[in-house]
Amino acid sequence: MSAIIKVEDLGKQYRVGRRAAAYDSLREAVAGTLRAPFRRRGGGGEGDTFWALKGVSFEVAQGEVLGLVGRNGAGKSTLLKVLSRITEPTEGRVALYARVASLLEVGTGFHPELTGRENVFLNGAILGMRRAEIKRKFDEIVAFSEIDKFIDTPVKRYSSGMYVRLAFAVAAHLEPEILIIDEVLAVGDVSFQKKCLGKISSVAQQGRTVLFVSHNMVAVKAMCDRAILLHQGGIEAEGPPARVVNSYLGAGRVSRAEILWGDPRQAPGADPFRLRAVRVRNAVGDVSSELSSDEPFSIEVEYENLAPGSSLGATVLVFNSEGVHVFSTLSNREPNWHGRAFPEGVFKSACRVPGNLLPDGRFDVSVLVWANNYAVSHREDYVVEFEIHDTAAARADYFGGWAGVIRPALEWETQHVGAAARPVS
Repeated sequence: MSAIIKVEDLGKQYRVGRRAAAYDSLREAVAGTLRAPFRRRGGGGEGDTFWALKGVSFEVAQGEVLGLVGRNGAGKSTLLKVLSRITEPTEGRVALYARVASLLEVGTGFHPELTGRENVFLNGAILGMRRAEIKRKFDEIVAFSEIDKFIDTPVKRYSSGMYVRLAFAVAAHLEPEILIIDEVLAVGDVSFQKKCLGKISSVAQQGRTVLFVSHNMVAVKAMCDRAILLHQGGIEAEGPPARVVNSYLGAGRVSRAEILWGDPRQAPGADPFRLRAVRVRNAVGDVSSELSSDEPFSIEVEYENLAPGSSLGATVLVFNSEGVHVFSTLSNREPNWHGRAFPEGVFKSACRVPGNLLPDGRFDVSVLVWANNYAVSHREDYVVEFEIHDTAAARADYFGGWAGVIRPALEWETQHVGAAARPVS
């Protein structure tokens, strides 16, 4: 499919601590000239610049939904402003082969003194729509925004939620070939976010192109065909949304999925055992602190038996980021060694945690090793950690908050049990 957006070696440079060369008035120009000899060297000179974007190149195909992710200051909003022709690039080239509608900030393009109705027509005209086209879509826009009671009220009296409802409704319903959306859906409530995500999906199914910036990683993985990770103004990763999101979530973090005690003399424990290692393994057996919510994983406790004839076992305790004890599990159901006399040597006990059990979030692991029917034990707290990331399959079509310390994927069944009984008049 042909590209509808082409970005080639794009760069955008800003100056720090210095006004633009153009002055608003003769007075400012004179004042600026008089102040120039007294400016501190290095404090706002020509060298005080930074690149919000540098060397960015990519293409977007018609009908593709592209997600842009990255930390604050990575260059996401600057890139969208360049693509929306709000700001010009310092270097490079951007080619847009279709009409663009942008929703970069709450109420972008709205005049506060005009009513919601008047702003629909104004915003539509800014987007290049004819009046007849706007009138044809007007009722649908108002219905989607759910502010029909206030459509003839000046928008300066709107709440931020009302602003974003109307602004998104206008941008999405006036049928631009390219729809650019910054992180504005966070302003709406959960039900409205769901409506917006559904509208984005339907827009893409109609063959139109969407550029989508969001900190909602579940939505990015569910809605986007491809994702780009921006870091310090450049592209750090590009590809399938799940892989790019995992790169983003793990960026700059030191994995704490494994802890090792190499010297038995310094290892924690109590006679007759010493801890050797604790680790988290993903579904394919790799040590990893980044796990998908639908994949099974294992927590492994490695320990050394120092006295022949001891009977050893392990306990794993999992806590969420708020310190709530989520669950514990003991190896006393292990069929091979529980209750038997252990010879000297190193042993490894692993518990397997099923997928679709834990919600998204960070979890800490504490462990115990015990001996001789739990009489001798030693506990090490918060030795490793892991993070669960939601998948689109786990969420289905729901992207809102989900309370609870666990979130099992339980089976549901709905049946039609018959017609409702009507009272006899």
